Amino acid sequence: MSFVPPGTGWPGDPATADTPVAHDPAGVRRLAAGSDDLAELTARQSVCRACPRLVEWREEVATVKRRAFADETYWGRPVPGWGAERPRVLLVGLAPAAHGGNRTGRIFTGDRSGDWLFASLYRSGLAERETSTYAGDGQRLIDTRVVASVRCAPPANKPTPEEKAACFPWMARELALVAPYVRVVVALGGYAWQAMWPALRDAGYELPRSRPPFGHGAEVEVRHGDAPVTLLGCYHPSQQNTFTGRVTAQMLDSIFEKARSMAL
Repeated sequence: MSFVPPGTGWPGDPATADTPVAHDPAGVRRLAAGSDDLAELTARQSVCRACPRLVEWREEVATVKRRAFADETYWGRPVPGWGAERPRVLLVGLAPAAHGGNRTGRIFTGDRSGDWLFASLYRSGLAERETSTYAGDGQRLIDTRVVASVRCAPPANKPTPEEKAACFPWMARELALVAPYVRVVVALGGYAWQAMWPALRDAGYELPRSRPPFGHGAEVEVRHGDAPVTLLGCYHPSQQNTFTGRVTAQMLDSIFEKARSMAL
């Protein structure tokens, strides 16, 4: 089996064998719109098969595996949103890593980017533990939720425009369901910054007509109903950024400490 069948006991698996599956973009739109709560939505996200290239890639990676994880079972499915059900802080990424989220079943879990991210969230009071290594490891996000604009690991970390469009309703619906509680949205990287704006608009946020440029520490105030919401830009804690010093622990901490202060 090249992926974990839903409902077979994987820690945190939101789906069951009866969860409806989207097989094309129209199915994504229908099932996302018809999801009444996060439990239903994340279950449907986690079994999606709408993008043939991404399905083939994620399952091939789960079969071939990386040598360091050769003895492990890979998740091999879309990675749903994860964290608090009523988050004050929302983190937005681009897509799960092939041997990170695609292996563990949890976004930013089990890879170097996640090591930096969760350590900073812990220091900032937004995570219960400083590491996140596998589903069911006891990690808990505090008033915080993490989502990705694309739910499957893409080849070369580059989803196509068509794949981004097909996955869009999943994120837009998730943003709409948590919007009554969210007060700060942090985009992890320029791609996430670009992807979140149309999803926020679709979720009912009042946004500026033109999208401000992305940058580390970029800050924009928007509204959802009567509530002010702050959008923050944060460089992605990728290996390239952390190895070169473009991103430091202090830089991440400053963003998440600010997010926590604004939200709580």
